[in-house]
Amino acid sequence: MAESLAEAGGEVYCFDRNKQPDEEFAVANEQLRREPGTGTLHYRRVDISKVDEVNAAVASIADEKQRLDGLIAAAGILQVCPSIEYKEQDVRRMLDTNFIGVLETANACARQMFKYRSRGSMCLVASMSGLIANKGMLSPVYNATKAAVIQLAKNLSMEWSKVQSSGEGGIRVNALSPGHAITPMVKKELEATPGLQEEWEAENMMGRLADPSEFKGAALFLLSNASSFMTGSNLIVDGGHTAW
Repeated sequence: MAESLAEAGGEVYCFDRNKQPDEEFAVANEQLRREPGTGTLHYRRVDISKVDEVNAAVASIADEKQRLDGLIAAAGILQVCPSIEYKEQDVRRMLDTNFIGVLETANACARQMFKYRSRGSMCLVASMSGLIANKGMLSPVYNATKAAVIQLAKNLSMEWSKVQSSGEGGIRVNALSPGHAITPMVKKELEATPGLQEEWEAENMMGRLADPSEFKGAALFLLSNASSFMTGSNLIVDGGHTAW
């Protein structure tokens, strides 16, 4: 998703808790350098479960550029487990990342958008798992956090979308709910559960899982003026899984 914004000319800052970005990040940046008119990808080590880190990182970027235009909040961790076997710390860990981390990142960005009177746009990455129970995968906490993200987008859009007399506001907030995609997180579950990929493929109308690159257009749409009258919505891109 970050690539799509940079390909459209954006200067994009990617946050992750790892010390260094993965190899795909370097490859994407090299491709961008070869193409005229494209933007840039930057990497910052930030743990989004730590509010002070998030606030400081977002403020430093906004202060340097004197603006902040958009946010894609895509943090998420998954633990497959029967509900009665979850330990309290496991539940809190998922809540801290999947919900509180997304909320506090959105808050940090909104503060800077208010400060610089930016008419920004936010895409909070939820999941179709926030709308359904996933056949073949016991993940009640993950699914509940993604449902919370969908509801969060609705409420933040109510707070922030209207331009106030002070000049603050004008921030659109939408959720994006992808279907099953072959991400590193999902690959682990597919490898651990024989037959799960085939079961999931049979559950959507296209008969296959998504490649992560297939969500690039949706992310760019939500952050661009192409969606200028869209806020408080949940864009579902799931190959027809939830349309049965």
